[in-house]
Amino acid sequence: MAKAAFIQPDPEGWLKQFHFSLPIKIRYCETDMLGHVNNVSYFMYFEQGRIEYFENLKLTDELFGEQQVSVVADLECQYLAELFLKDPLQLHVRVAKLGRSSMDIEYAVVVNDKLKAAGRGTIVLVDKTTGRSTPIPEETKAVIRSFEGMGLKE
Repeated sequence: MAKAAFIQPDPEGWLKQFHFSLPIKIRYCETDMLGHVNNVSYFMYFEQGRIEYFENLKLTDELFGEQQVSVVADLECQYLAELFLKDPLQLHVRVAKLGRSSMDIEYAVVVNDKLKAAGRGTIVLVDKTTGRSTPIPEETKAVIRSFEGMGLKE
């Protein structure tokens, strides 16, 4: 299978850019009849990781508040190797790029230090009243910049 274009410079170098990860326990209901993790389950893992990443940075009020909400604009997954029920899955999450009202987030699905899948997506901050994109507060961007360091693009 072809390597996703965002995995740069190589899988090992790309994984070193992540500063946040969490273990994911694979549930039986997330597998198919052959014992593989079903393709849609990866997207649930991405969502869980994204929310826990923002909780870790204490940004949930800013990104999921009363006046605004972060919505997924696009999301993709590159399946590199099979996952199974008992695999000790570690999900890595990072903000790779900050825009005016959006951010690109990358995901690495790892088992025993081997990259099994890679994902990326864009979320957009939307004003709940107007339904239109709204700028990410500078304070929020500052927290993400501080956490992500030099690897963050803008």
